[in-house]
Amino acid sequence: MNQVPTESGLCWIADAYSTSFTLTLSEGLSPYELLRHVGAEERHIVPLTPAAYELLLRDEEDHISDLDFLDWEDEAAVAQLTSAGFLPAPPDTIVRAGSVAGWAYALEEFHCQSGKYLAALSERGRAFCVHRNAKGFSRVDYAYRGDEVTSFEPGLPHLTNGAPADVALGFMHSTADDLGDVAFLRFLEGEFGIYLPWEKTEVELPAAAITC
Repeated sequence: MNQVPTESGLCWIADAYSTSFTLTLSEGLSPYELLRHVGAEERHIVPLTPAAYELLLRDEEDHISDLDFLDWEDEAAVAQLTSAGFLPAPPDTIVRAGSVAGWAYALEEFHCQSGKYLAALSERGRAFCVHRNAKGFSRVDYAYRGDEVTSFEPGLPHLTNGAPADVALGFMHSTADDLGDVAFLRFLEGEFGIYLPWEKTEVELPAAAITC
């Protein structure tokens, strides 16, 4: 993850996770409820900082002393990560979850595991998933009260599944504006007042190792 300025909105996410990212927002859920909905067992949820994304890039044969974020001599920490599925083999993806102003959020650096469960994540209201893949393409999914409402690529309305974005959400994107995912993150800030300070994501948050 790249160094980023300390901003309080959402747009910083697209810079911080410039290669690929997924931000999922679920109205009315707690972080632990969100993680359980995406397939995590509560006994396997551990607190981790963003540095734990190192786990995704390691080879199983590498010694855990190569992980900068982990004191490999801390037997309790190593045992916890092992029992939770983070070690010894690299997990497919790591989902870290937190909460802000009535929403639970999840951050993933490479995959889009949480987006697969958006309908379930919308059981108490609205749920959004904003994903940018490694090729630079972005997609937004929106569900409400258990139903998938729309899935679209900002600026490419012909690739929409479900209701048009302007009808479902009042969102319109011009290709002359920000990149598609940035434009939608800015829309979430203005339309729903969702602000996630960068500093809040740098602390230890409940996290789960997920098999895709």
